[in-house]
Amino acid sequence: MARVRSTAEQLKRWFADLSIQIKLIGAYIVIILVPVIIISNYLFTGFYQNTIQDIIKENRYQTDNEKQEIMSRIGVMEHSAILLASDRQLMEYVRIESEPKVSELMQFQKFSFNSLLNILYINPEIESIRFYVKNPWISELWPIIYHEERITDIPFYSRVISRNGYPLWEIQSEDALNLDDKPAVNPSSVVSLMLEFKHVNNQNLFQHLGIIKVEMPIGNFFKKAYNNSSDRDSRFYILDQQGNLHANSTDPLPGLDEADIQQAVAKYKQAGKSSLLLSHKGEDFLYLVEPIDKINAELINVISLHTTYSKIDQTRNTVIVVILILLILLAITTFFMQSIILKKLNILRDSMKQVRGGDFGVDIDVKGGDEIGELAHHFRQMLNTINGMIADAVKRSAATKEAELQALHNQIDAHFLYNTLENLKMLAEVEGQYVVSDALTSLGSMMRYNLRWTGDRVQLRDEMGHIQHYIAIMSIRYDEKLKLEIEVEDRFWDHEILKMSLQPIVENALKHGVYSPLMKSDGLIVAIHAFEDGGFFYIEVTDNGIGIAEDKLQELNRKLIMSEEEFNALPRETTETTELNKGSGIGLRNVNQRIQMVYGNEHGLQIESKRRSYTQVTVKLPLLTSGRGGTQII
Repeated sequence: MARVRSTAEQLKRWFADLSIQIKLIGAYIVIILVPVIIISNYLFTGFYQNTIQDIIKENRYQTDNEKQEIMSRIGVMEHSAILLASDRQLMEYVRIESEPKVSELMQFQKFSFNSLLNILYINPEIESIRFYVKNPWISELWPIIYHEERITDIPFYSRVISRNGYPLWEIQSEDALNLDDKPAVNPSSVVSLMLEFKHVNNQNLFQHLGIIKVEMPIGNFFKKAYNNSSDRDSRFYILDQQGNLHANSTDPLPGLDEADIQQAVAKYKQAGKSSLLLSHKGEDFLYLVEPIDKINAELINVISLHTTYSKIDQTRNTVIVVILILLILLAITTFFMQSIILKKLNILRDSMKQVRGGDFGVDIDVKGGDEIGELAHHFRQMLNTINGMIADAVKRSAATKEAELQALHNQIDAHFLYNTLENLKMLAEVEGQYVVSDALTSLGSMMRYNLRWTGDRVQLRDEMGHIQHYIAIMSIRYDEKLKLEIEVEDRFWDHEILKMSLQPIVENALKHGVYSPLMKSDGLIVAIHAFEDGGFFYIEVTDNGIGIAEDKLQELNRKLIMSEEEFNALPRETTETTELNKGSGIGLRNVNQRIQMVYGNEHGLQIESKRRSYTQVTVKLPLLTSGRGGTQII
């Protein structure tokens, strides 16, 4: 079983390794070959059966004709015997009771005997008509009248007597009666009709007068069994009541002997069919048997199917050769047609190999609206997407390196700065300068957050802590006129965001939102609100600063989504450019680019503003975490 499974797996792998072109050609051949084989087998089976039936009908007709001719010859022989027995002068001659006078004998021979000879002349197929008489007073008149003592010692004599006046038919050899008492040179068989002739005497008793015997050569009696036509595939045989088989020994049917035919006739009688098909030494023979009751014999027609099978095989082989030629032509035609059809697929395959080798700028020269053209179109789109992703990865890596370089640039002897800030904090606490001490604490935390760049992503709580320290320090500058309000559910504190993605927005609000009337009243309020909507995570940073004019706002939003080429083509000293990039070194455009590079183009920043009312920056991110909690307002 394991060997069978292994062979099956090898066949599967072998089939899988074949090219599509070879598979398609094989499929076409199988699709055509299987129905052709089934239909051909059906047609040839029907053709074979019809041919056998036609042979049976034809030979049945020949057999029936031969039987009718035999019956006609039986009638001729019976009629001849009746003519002989009904001749009045002959009957008077054979019943004389004394030796006839010479004049009477000459008178009988001149008139009556010559009329008897005419019976032979008008039936040339009859070989002899003989009347063996018992009367010792008459003389033999050859070739018709003989003395009965010539045949009393021959076996058929007793059989004729035992029939009590009924005719006896036998197939005999000519040496059964040798009138010259000499052996025949080439004895042959004859069909004999023998009949005991009786006469009613004066006492109304039947008196035995003799035996009438009519003979016909077996070749004349069974003409089809003894003709020498060697161009036929069928032969006729005669089986007599003694079980002897008679036929022309010079024209036998090849492959069969007498015993084979006798056994076949026995099987034929047992089967009880109108015909019987038997095989002998690898060849098929068809048997038709007709009984001839009057002579107690059977007429056998044996048909060899060798020639018939040869013709059918020749026709079948011709059809097979034609089918093979057509299949070869089909395979060649299909090969060239598929070469044209699969040319595009081969081009696409070669292009994929080039892409696998690292060439993402390959030009796929495949057009069209068919399946291969559609596949090539999608492959081109995939290459464009891959190239875009590679460009985004390069930009992301560049942005990360830029942030890391900036962090490294700021990390000049960080340990020395931390120790110095700690000493200043302790000194301020000793002197009672608690505001300065708190400011130094916030500054130290901000420095640690900026300089500890272990990854691009942090939790929301870390970014919010950094913003809180930043507002604490900036509040000293603005005389405590800054206020930070945070509204975040507890389940969002662990949400993932990009490091330094909110601090530039808050910093931009302070630098561009502060104006004198506002600071003389309640001061600048920065509110941060985090919420979920439609499967996305939103962070809104809103200030009550000076706001942005409508035309400037549209221009600012448009520049956020500009391509790098378009943005670099703008004048670098415009107000909008300054607003987008100045600050902590990571401007609003950089924040938007970083978010889109990491999370996709459907995310990023959106700015809304109303002059001397508010400015709101909305950050759209994927929803990455969830939890339970309330609302914390700072």
